[in-house]
Amino acid sequence: MDYLKELAKKVDGDPASILVMRRQVEQKLPAHKHEKGQLLLVFGGIVHLQTKEKDYYIPLNHYLWVPKWYAHNLMFNSQDVHIINIYFPNDTVHPFYDELGIYPVSKLLAEMLAFSKDWQGDFVPGSWEYEFLLTLKHLLPKEDLKKFSIQLPTTDDPKLNTIITFIRANLGEPLTLELVADHSSMSVRSLTRLFQQKLQISFVQYVKMLRIIRSMELLKDTDMSISEITYEVGYSNISAFSNTFRQLTNMRPTEFKSML
Repeated sequence: MDYLKELAKKVDGDPASILVMRRQVEQKLPAHKHEKGQLLLVFGGIVHLQTKEKDYYIPLNHYLWVPKWYAHNLMFNSQDVHIINIYFPNDTVHPFYDELGIYPVSKLLAEMLAFSKDWQGDFVPGSWEYEFLLTLKHLLPKEDLKKFSIQLPTTDDPKLNTIITFIRANLGEPLTLELVADHSSMSVRSLTRLFQQKLQISFVQYVKMLRIIRSMELLKDTDMSISEITYEVGYSNISAFSNTFRQLTNMRPTEFKSML
């Protein structure tokens, strides 16, 4: 709790300032929220964001916008992650700032961040740094970029969480609805309904997202080839894996690997 109070004091201590923080101060804190909107930029590693409803995954060269008062907590390995947090006062009316979203870092945004790479701390209205950072914030909705869509709904249902644990442990296997239902002593109809009722997502879509998340981890943390990863996460051919990867991440596995 002391850490949360310290963070809240640092972030919201001056309601009018824009705060730039380059240390990973939010790692593994309990769910918390800020009066200011948060721009989290990932330039190394993969950040895992947890909310009450969903788990989100933010890969490198992407950013996350967290609206004001949006409860969240972040999970990542501090040894290989490189992030920047910028906290903005609520001074702009636009639907973009009211929704949590993950987007790619554009060339223009990257250049603006490179220009301000040594900035840290509070910047107050009237300073040219404040005006520069405010322009950066105003740029975000103007770019109209496609959201990154890797997000997993969560549940407190013990039976479904047991099933999900089994799925996670067997991603390399042919995980059909029939096989998982049989393993769980359920009918296919009951298992289908359980996923829809508790997660509002189909069994097939959930497994697809888990496989792509695992492949991202393998691309980042191992020297395995894309062919090896394809079979490791349960795909029978590279084309199907690559197409699904692109569908969910807006890039091919080769593009993702080249960014690492």
